[in-house]
Amino acid sequence: MKQDIKRAFKDSLPVLAGYIVLGMGFGILLATKGYGVWWALAMSVFIYAGSMQYLAIDLLAGGASLLSAALTTLLVNARHLFYGISMVDRYKGAGKKKPYLVFALTDETYSLVCSAEESHRYCFLVSLLNQIWWVTGSVLGSLLGGILPFSTEGIDFALTALFVTVFVEQWKSTKNHLPAIIGVVASVLCLLLFGADSFLIPSMVLITAALSVLKFVRKEAQA
Repeated sequence: MKQDIKRAFKDSLPVLAGYIVLGMGFGILLATKGYGVWWALAMSVFIYAGSMQYLAIDLLAGGASLLSAALTTLLVNARHLFYGISMVDRYKGAGKKKPYLVFALTDETYSLVCSAEESHRYCFLVSLLNQIWWVTGSVLGSLLGGILPFSTEGIDFALTALFVTVFVEQWKSTKNHLPAIIGVVASVLCLLLFGADSFLIPSMVLITAALSVLKFVRKEAQA
């Protein structure tokens, strides 16, 4: 148990660095729109979706309808459907931990727990620690945003910076770079074909298809 805690804490440190900054950015933006610390805490505990929480600020401030909010959430978080499917077998037998493991599967958490060698306990600890970092950053940002004047220009770039950090960490920690290369190539191709506003879902479909074909080819080669 202690070894799992130590390893989970160590592995989650890159996410901590990103989530504290990114969470603070969310908390500050939320405070500038007039929503207090309890909003930041509740959204980070119960929604726990970085990019969607940023968008939710404008939805709240603009008085968006429930239907509009639901459709926006579905589109923004559609990528979870694709990499969540790959975790179905991984989380079999997780018992009482399974509901939280499913809920807490963010992009950054997925990058740490996707290995088939990791135990359910390790996955749970990483998931929990990552959400703790996010909640902490959000609350700190909300408190600071309510006290100190901030220019919020460029804060949302922290999300992009965090994705780059996680990508680099994954690249350095594994010898097989083919999945990462597939992801980059597919994303750039769909960006060129569909544009910045519509490339996300097509790129995830293409990545999933390419990785599925790759997995099938490897199984055939081993047979």
